[in-house]
Amino acid sequence: MDLKDRVVLLTGGKRIGSTVAVALAQRGADMALSYHQSRAEAETTAEAVRGAGRRAMIWQANVSRADECEALVAATVAELGRLDVLVNMASIYRSIPLDSMSGDDLQASLDVDLKSAFLCARAAIPHMRAAGGGRIVNFSDWLAVSQRPRYSGYLAYYVAKKAVMGLTEALAFELAADQILVNAVAPGPILAPPDLEDDELEAVEKATPLGRWGGGAEIAKAVVALIETDFITGEIIRVDGGRHLK
Repeated sequence: MDLKDRVVLLTGGKRIGSTVAVALAQRGADMALSYHQSRAEAETTAEAVRGAGRRAMIWQANVSRADECEALVAATVAELGRLDVLVNMASIYRSIPLDSMSGDDLQASLDVDLKSAFLCARAAIPHMRAAGGGRIVNFSDWLAVSQRPRYSGYLAYYVAKKAVMGLTEALAFELAADQILVNAVAPGPILAPPDLEDDELEAVEKATPLGRWGGGAEIAKAVVALIETDFITGEIIRVDGGRHLK
């Protein structure tokens, strides 16, 4: 798919999401950006998209709710004229000790990481079919793809990201006849959390074969590749500097 004059809807546009949105705009796409609470960040990203010469809109939505996903997609099509690509980046990443974890904590991760991707895809699919095809890019995690957890306290996150893999494969199978390609990106050490200590930063670098953090641009490159391909579907691509090899 050539991104020129296509319309992309991206959920979860903070930090790495902003980098992805601008990269897609630079390749000619108009961008719809959803946010839940981070309006200021969404507006900043939208301005950057416009600075790249493309149209941008922002829309507040709780993407764990079906009606709000449908409204988000409808607003995108109404304002930008079509919908070709959906990038599901909305996610919850937080540590909860197992002994303190409740069913609600697990459900919150499933709602944002898994359910929202399904609901947004379900709302977007009719528009992609009308356009003769489309692309859906979900977000998992290198740990989930590597088939084993490595850090205590992230049970809900790991389970949700593991489920995203299944959703990606099943959607790819269901939508292949419609020429809607569905893939996922599984980031590794991309951007360090702002509160990470120097020794922890160094530990991650030492554990990564390439010896460094990747940076948001590497995720943008992967997303672009999965949109531009015409023959890859049902894949989950690790972008982790070889972290899974250790």
